[in-house]
Amino acid sequence: MKRLLLAAALTVTLAAPAAAQTVIVVRHAEKAEPSADPVLSGPGEARAAALAATLAGAGVTHVFVTPLQRTGLTAGPSAVAAGSEPVAVSLDGGADAHVARLVGAVRQLSPEAVVLVVGHSNTVPDIARGLGATGAAAMDDCEYDRLTVLTLTPGGAHAVTGRYGAVSPC
Repeated sequence: MKRLLLAAALTVTLAAPAAAQTVIVVRHAEKAEPSADPVLSGPGEARAAALAATLAGAGVTHVFVTPLQRTGLTAGPSAVAAGSEPVAVSLDGGADAHVARLVGAVRQLSPEAVVLVVGHSNTVPDIARGLGATGAAAMDDCEYDRLTVLTLTPGGAHAVTGRYGAVSPC
């Protein structure tokens, strides 16, 4: 049911008035191992493909990731499908500085932009909150299937959270 609601939210959000910016925020997909900069595991690669399938036809115009492989690999199939090159936003200065830079970069885009942001469990809720989503819940380290769609208008932000791909184990 949540996945049907998400599909409906994407459809309604992407049909919003021209002055509404759409931002889709997800966490990177499952990693192969617990090192500092791992690649995706098999299930992670499948999740990256599921993200691209979920966003097919969404009109993504911009993709933001971190400099770490797992975010770029998660965004890769969606970026290729959209004909967009992912832009890495620095992690220098820690999570708060990263979130501030990312939110600033998104807010500089045109009001008609459709933006995919791939972050980490410790930044995804803060990114959503930084863009105006109230009530963005903390994210468990085992949660990979959350997808938040924000519609940003001059009057504020509207957020819908759903799930995509395989169900996370937590």
